[in-house]
Amino acid sequence: MMTLKVNVFKHVLQALKTDIHRLLLTSVGFGVLLLTARMVYTGNIAFRFLLWNLFLAVIPYLISYCLTLFPQWAEKRWKFASVLFVWLLFIPNSFYILTDLFHLTWAQGVPLWYDLLLIVCFAWNALLFGILSVRQIEKIVAAIWGYRYELLFIFPVMFLNALGVYIGRYMRFNSWDIVSNPLTLISDIFDLILHPLKYHNAWGMTLTFSFFLTILYLTIKKISKAIW
Repeated sequence: MMTLKVNVFKHVLQALKTDIHRLLLTSVGFGVLLLTARMVYTGNIAFRFLLWNLFLAVIPYLISYCLTLFPQWAEKRWKFASVLFVWLLFIPNSFYILTDLFHLTWAQGVPLWYDLLLIVCFAWNALLFGILSVRQIEKIVAAIWGYRYELLFIFPVMFLNALGVYIGRYMRFNSWDIVSNPLTLISDIFDLILHPLKYHNAWGMTLTFSFFLTILYLTIKKISKAIW
């Protein structure tokens, strides 16, 4: 166990030397600087929740990144399925921060453009971690199970992301509730499934976000291949 921890630490240090991780750290640092400046200037810590939301957004990336470092974890199907389940619980957090734009109405003591930039910066960072994490898992799934069409993996994942965003934003559940409050969470989700007409707004948002996130992911993926 100690050897594994040492190896993970070494790989993390090596990762911090890569261009993509340096850029991610710079972008995250800029967002934290914006938030710190706002709290100091206004004396208001209302937007501190952005830090927690970003932390939750990083968790699925850490999971997928560890899988790329130690592919032997995916050699046994049941072990990989267990890790994949945990990853699916957390990956919606990477796209959830988009909905924090609702908090622009809270603007106090600073120009509205500043809060817009602040929230967009955190949302952008979370999206980057989410897209990178989905891409890493996509590669692993393709290597293990194989599939001919990428949408067979991407759209279901983005659908679950969109559903997770709705559950988090409007039903006020989070990833930890699967452990701390599983019965209520499962009951409310079954209610959504069993009464689609009653919750037509929920399914409308979920489907719309599913297509948007799928298009966003595929666009960034294709652009990265086209320009390099």
